This record gives sequence, C-alpha cells and structure tokens, in this order.
Amino acid sequence: MALTRKFLAALGIEAEKVDEIITAHQETLADVKAERDKYKEDADKLPEVQKELDSLKAAKGTDTQYKEKYEKEHKDFEDYKAGVEAKELKAKKNAAIKNLFKDAGMAEKYLDAVLKIYDTDSVELDKDGNIKDADTRKATVKEQYPEFIQTQSEKGADVNKPPKGNGGADNKEKSRAAQIAAKYYENIYGKEKAAKEE
Repeated sequence: MALTRKFLAALGIEAEKVDEIITAHQETLADVKAERDKYKEDADKLPEVQKELDSLKAAKGTDTQYKEKYEKEHKDFEDYKAGVEAKELKAKKNAAIKNLFKDAGMAEKYLDAVLKIYDTDSVELDKDGNIKDADTRKATVKEQYPEFIQTQSEKGADVNKPPKGNGGADNKEKSRAAQIAAKYYENIYGKEKAAKEE
C-alpha cells in the first residue's frame, strides 16, 4: 500500500501533519534509494572482477591463490546481496507494522517509539507486502499498548452550567408569552401603565 496524501487524508490526519509525514517518507525513500544505488554500483563491478579472475586463471593455470581470491570475492558478494535483501525486507516490514499500528488507532507520535520495542522479526509478510494474521496482531497491539491508542469521544454541554441566553427568544421580537402578558396589563391598567411595567 502506497503512502500517499490521499491515503493519509482518508485516515483523518490533519493536512499539516500529512505534509510532515510525506516529507519524512520522501527523505527515508531518498536515503534507501541512494544506498540501493551504491550497492547496485558495487554489484555491477563484480562481472569485471570475474573476467579479470578468469583471465588470470587462464594465464596462470589452476593456481589456488586465484581460486581462493575468487571464492572470497564471491562470498563477499553473496553476503552483500543478502544484506541488501535483509534491509529491503526490514524497511517493508517496518512500513507494514506502522500501518498496522495506525489501523489499531495508535497515535502518530508513538509509532516510531513502539516500533523500536516491537518484535518485528516475528512478523511475516504475504506476497503483496501485507502482514499475515493482521487482525490478530492488531488486537494484540491494542492489548499490549493501550496507553498509546487514541480514543475519541464527544462530550455534551455541561448541564450544571447551561449556556446563557434568553431561552431562544429573539431580542427584537417578544415571545408569545410576553405579548400576552403585555396585552393583559394593557387591558387591566391601561396602555401607559403596561409600557412602564415592561
């Protein structure tokens, strides 16, 4: 799942936070891509080393020194390749786990801190890069880290301190009860006395 502004907005994240998240994500991706390009450049050099080794072997016969050098270079390359694959897998896992935390309702500011203590090695991804048994893990996250889960509730007005006002009546126009009372005073005391009472 791609981390896009539309996706973050759908999660209900504020626009200014979305920009911060996208900027941080782009910086992370830039670092990962730069590292990948460096590793690719190193890997591209390996065929040249192999050609050089083959030509030296042809010139010197089956000298064990070159064979050992080749085996060492080959082992170093395989170790390097395994390291790159492990880093890529870790980055995918971390992104998927953060999404799992968000789906569980965890506050944005706690994601990185909880990720550091979370057992990422036990997480398995399917072929689409999604976490296997995500629903079970989401429930476990809610149980293990309840203090980091956001809850939203709506609070009504305080009944002990009702809002001040005139009971909904507009100041320009008298309520029906006020009109009847004025008419009553006018009938009993006359128009001038009723006006003074108001």
